[in-house]
Amino acid sequence: MKIGSELPGASGPSDERRSANAGQVVPTVDRTTAVTPEPGAAPAGPSFETRVAAEVKALVCRGALAEARELFAAIVTRQQRRAGRIAYHFLRDAADADEAVQEAFVKVYLHIESFQENLPFEVWFTRILINGCLDRRKSKRRRERWLLPAQQTTADDQLRVEGIPSRSPSPEEVLLRKERRKQVARAIERLPDRQRTVLLLSLYDERSPREVSEITGMNQSTVRVHLFRAVRKMRALLEGSRETR
Repeated sequence: MKIGSELPGASGPSDERRSANAGQVVPTVDRTTAVTPEPGAAPAGPSFETRVAAEVKALVCRGALAEARELFAAIVTRQQRRAGRIAYHFLRDAADADEAVQEAFVKVYLHIESFQENLPFEVWFTRILINGCLDRRKSKRRRERWLLPAQQTTADDQLRVEGIPSRSPSPEEVLLRKERRKQVARAIERLPDRQRTVLLLSLYDERSPREVSEITGMNQSTVRVHLFRAVRKMRALLEGSRETR
């Protein structure tokens, strides 16, 4: 299942400056600050990433590739941890998640000239990342079916990907947490692709139904139905796993 159409784009700048060589209008953004709106507040305009991506696009179109790459690094820095969490929840493997995130950033940069104003950068990037993760899942299933065994992912791998500070829990806590993570991961794996995607975006990436709709291309009613069914099935699977212990 592919999420959304291939490589749609996102929006434009707030300020402008002109190129001395060609008289082009080139968007300019404040690269050092970004305002995060209060929860529930109305959007204050394009996000930091959206404005920076618009400038990267302008630089690439002008041929200023070195400056474009340097500026794009600001987007990578701000989005990498979030992207790693999403990829890990889809792939359940730290190395695969790292590779999927890097591939998504490369794909975004290579297609930055297709960046348009109909979607925020985060929506465009997340769609590309999820499609890459789904492709990896399909490829991994094919490999496991024929040749390669699945590689185990340790709790340390998950902590590294998600950026969670480690501490020193008791052996009992480690065992219980590990078992619970396995149960949740197994339950998520048993969800249909659309339900899994909606669940991960809604609960783990904390996206609203409207945002999930923009990322997946489903309407909001369909998103809510898939989320309801995913939660109901997860509860049944987790309750069943407790009863069989």
